[in-house]
Amino acid sequence: MSDWPGDGIIPGRVQFMRNLRVYIDASVVYGAPSREFSQDSRRFWEAFRNGEFIIIVSDVLEEEMERAPQNIRDRFEMLLKSPIERVVSTNESEDLADQYIAKKVVGESNMDDCQHIALATIAKADALVSWNFEHMVYRRAGYNDVNDMLGHSKIAIKTPKKFMEASDDEI
Repeated sequence: MSDWPGDGIIPGRVQFMRNLRVYIDASVVYGAPSREFSQDSRRFWEAFRNGEFIIIVSDVLEEEMERAPQNIRDRFEMLLKSPIERVVSTNESEDLADQYIAKKVVGESNMDDCQHIALATIAKADALVSWNFEHMVYRRAGYNDVNDMLGHSKIAIKTPKKFMEASDDEI
């Protein structure tokens, strides 16, 4: 069964009280990292299709999708036909991404991840959703320490599963 974009019958969920803006990275477009999480991906995409939140897409994500296999590019093209918000890299977001590297939240090879976090932060997204546990989700405290140090708001960094389980006041 596909985890795009919400196939099958999904148990009900309380809708968010406000229209959340949710930044996604490439891992969310690619889908769940294992079968164990595929239902969570389906729930996420079903909630999006039901208008429970707005997805934010960046130029960094678009560049990553250009290198993706055709079936993933097709998924992304479907998403771009939906009502979404687009953000683009700026000097401010690039400087913030550089600071994550300088403060050793992650290594230089993870610059795309840092750019995603920086763009979500600068855009004041309510959350960044990712299946990238190692370089994003598990390191959220490090990113937020840098954000706090530089006067930026903290950003909720969650998996699709944890995002769908959260209430408004937990995001």
